[in-house]
This record gives sequence, C-alpha cells and structure tokens, in this order.
Amino acid sequence: MRSINLLIFLAWIGVLHAAYSTYEHLSRLKSLGQPEGDLPFNIVVEVLLSLVLGIVGANFGEDSELKDISWRTEMRKRPIEQMINPFLTFPEFKKGAK
Repeated sequence: MRSINLLIFLAWIGVLHAAYSTYEHLSRLKSLGQPEGDLPFNIVVEVLLSLVLGIVGANFGEDSELKDISWRTEMRKRPIEQMINPFLTFPEFKKGAK
C-alpha cells in the first residue's frame, strides 16, 4: 500500500514540477520577446512519465477494488417495503407551503 501511495505522490510532484518548469519556460520566452514557442522535450517527457506513474498507482492500489453495480446488488440493499415499487425515481416535492 505504501509503495502505491508513493507512486501517486511522485506523480503529483512530477506534474507540479512540470507546471513550474512550463511557467519558467514561458516567462523566459516572454522576456526574450518570443511569445510563441514549443515546450522543451524534457517537460513533455516529465508530464507523460507522471501520468503513467499516476495511472499505475491508482490502478494497482488496494482501494481500487471495483464495486458491483448490478440491479441485483442494489435490490439487496433495499428493504422489502421498497420492493413493491422497484423503479427508482426522483423525489417529488410539493410546491408552496400550506
């Protein structure tokens, strides 16, 4: 579990560092009078690596177990009184106070 949290933490640090590096790069271009320019390759690689680390950390964590969302499991949670009308609907509110 700790290694997964470490991967997600490293991914966040990588994204934040890439954002700061992008800000510095664009500030440098603006100070040189070149408002347009491509991002350096190392910033793009850093963002992509952080993205991969974040995806791996999120997918293989212990908290990433998917819950069953079928109709049968939803009906198991409901009391028998709600089984008379099994159609889930929005609540109806009466307009105005009496």
